Amino acid sequence: MVTELASLLVEHGAVKYGDFVLASGAKSRYYIDIKSVLTKPEVLSRIGSGIAALAPFDVVAGVAVGGIPLAVAASLASGRPYAIIRKGEKGHGRAGLVIGDVKGKQTLLVEDVTTSGDSVLFGIRVLREAGARVDTVVTVVDREQGAGEALEKEQVTLLPMVRARDLVDR
Repeated sequence: MVTELASLLVEHGAVKYGDFVLASGAKSRYYIDIKSVLTKPEVLSRIGSGIAALAPFDVVAGVAVGGIPLAVAASLASGRPYAIIRKGEKGHGRAGLVIGDVKGKQTLLVEDVTTSGDSVLFGIRVLREAGARVDTVVTVVDREQGAGEALEKEQVTLLPMVRARDLVDR
């Protein structure tokens, strides 16, 4: 699965080379652009099916923006519900950071790319505060720059579908 997915991501232009500053603040000579690739139905469907097969869950959740299409795709592939994690409270309508029912449910958190793990750690905290049981995160690509170790401290397993080394300089 790794080689097939890595080839699909490269084929659809997920890896860009140059000088980039990542969301974590780190500098990199490459950027992994999963969000753009997820706009292609064949890629999104393949990833959604892969996520649905990787770990057991009652609900799949994603942090806005990158995790949302992944959660929807995994939900459709598995027939299980999904939840959306907002990045912040909104000042109107219904309050809360989680859209969807996660209380007491085994919740799988999904992410497009993990680097330091900050985004998924935020998602884990929000889900747990909402009553979810979270012990696994699936990421499409792990940059292998500390996310796995950061998640271990929270008793959460990181399951990467692909690692950066599978994509870069192919």
